[in-house]
Amino acid sequence: MAPTLLVLAAGMGTRYGGLKQIDPVGPSGETLLDYAVFDAIRAGFGRAVFVIRRDFEDAFRSSIAAKYTGRIPFECVFQSAGDVPGGCAVPASREKPWGTGHAVWCARAALPGPFAAINADDFYGPGSFSLLSAFLGKAQGPRFALVGFRLADTLSEGGTVSRGVCRPVGSLLGSITEERAIGRADVGPGRRFTGEETVSMNCWGFTPAFLPGLESGLRGFLAARGDDPTAEFYLPESVSGLVSSGAATVEILPGRDAWFGITYPGDRGRVAAAIGDLVRRGAYPARLFG
Repeated sequence: MAPTLLVLAAGMGTRYGGLKQIDPVGPSGETLLDYAVFDAIRAGFGRAVFVIRRDFEDAFRSSIAAKYTGRIPFECVFQSAGDVPGGCAVPASREKPWGTGHAVWCARAALPGPFAAINADDFYGPGSFSLLSAFLGKAQGPRFALVGFRLADTLSEGGTVSRGVCRPVGSLLGSITEERAIGRADVGPGRRFTGEETVSMNCWGFTPAFLPGLESGLRGFLAARGDDPTAEFYLPESVSGLVSSGAATVEILPGRDAWFGITYPGDRGRVAAAIGDLVRRGAYPARLFG
């Protein structure tokens, strides 16, 4: 079975001030999501699933997903705060969805086979999708993969960021710690981070064996933190929990390409310039879906 590309596109874009998922950065109006889908098709992915919110379904389908018709089969699923495992309570005041781990769980019915999970507002490069496609072509059971990136290459000029900092054990993942408020001043000799740390940018490869453990983790999270209005069930923390318990192994695949993404408004210009450079060097056509 050709792997599925699962795209987490339900983010609120609070720091950016808008829907990053549909903001154009390419020379012909392409979004970062367009480049991910283009690279996934080239790497052999057979279908795509987009996790979105109902309140921007029409805009997403008309401005983004319509481009993919006839190029790759796709469907949209919805993430909402009320979609939780049976028996779990949701505070009446909770409107914001529960984070990236919850987003994957919301897509569970659309994931019968191996799949890659990525963010909609990150650029991972063609090598990342080739690595995941090759891994997923042979993966079985609770053995998963993460494309890791160098911390210093994932920071923003516009402000601090959160990153899942990995602790490798050989070629495998030992654990991930979610580190918040990392700025450029925190990286360098004698500082909080060296910059050489491997971080997760949510570029994962999973088999369906991941989903039962994900649901178990979500249940535990909601029981412990469901009353916290700011709590989020992060995908890296969910994976780290399975690794720590011995329920899964995760192979770290070193990223071959430069990562870049949009967190703050000022990031958009730098991302557009980086995309333009790739187009000039022939890595991508000037129009992806024409």
